[in-house]
Amino acid sequence: MTKKVVLLDYGSGNIRSGERALQRVGADVTVTADFDEALNSDGLLVPGVGAFEACMTGLRGVRGDVLVDRRLAAGRPVLGICVGMQILFARGIEHGVETEGCEQWPGVVERLQPQQGEPVPHMGWNTVDVSSGSTLFDGIEKERFYFVHSYGVREWELTGTRESVTPAVTPAVTWSTYGGDRFVAAVENGPLAATQFHPEKSGDAGAELLANWVRSL
Repeated sequence: MTKKVVLLDYGSGNIRSGERALQRVGADVTVTADFDEALNSDGLLVPGVGAFEACMTGLRGVRGDVLVDRRLAAGRPVLGICVGMQILFARGIEHGVETEGCEQWPGVVERLQPQQGEPVPHMGWNTVDVSSGSTLFDGIEKERFYFVHSYGVREWELTGTRESVTPAVTPAVTWSTYGGDRFVAAVENGPLAATQFHPEKSGDAGAELLANWVRSL
């Protein structure tokens, strides 16, 4: 059965490339900000490009924060990508400005701190250290993925996870390292999952990750 996926259009993200990538793996994709359609779809993909504050403003403008809450309370899958992952955390700090996120996971999105002279942003292909029991990375644990970001979650804090995410599920946290600085590359937590990298820009490996997600819906 073809899975219906809504790609949330809230003014941020690579909408068309994300749409094509999902279609490539067989999903029936709708790009919309319609609350009810997004609420009732098999899967919801939340993209994100740019600043944390701007993305949160856009998300709240279409009640996306409420949408994510309601879907997760009903056990309906949500996938965040890049800043769409970052805004799922408690807060972001960019250029001295602190912005409240969706608070689905505790933790702070902050500027990367590479220790070996590498420039920021972290841009290009990188490997990941996949958590055991991962669904997203099934069969692609050794592949590389495409990152473009200056900020990330450098410490994982389990305490304080929202009740809308199934508390009995132990989150599977996948990490990556840039210039000696370790950061969260992906999280899988019951119906809520997210990647810091761009699967839609990650070639066959990214396509397989999206296929794994769509198959799980």
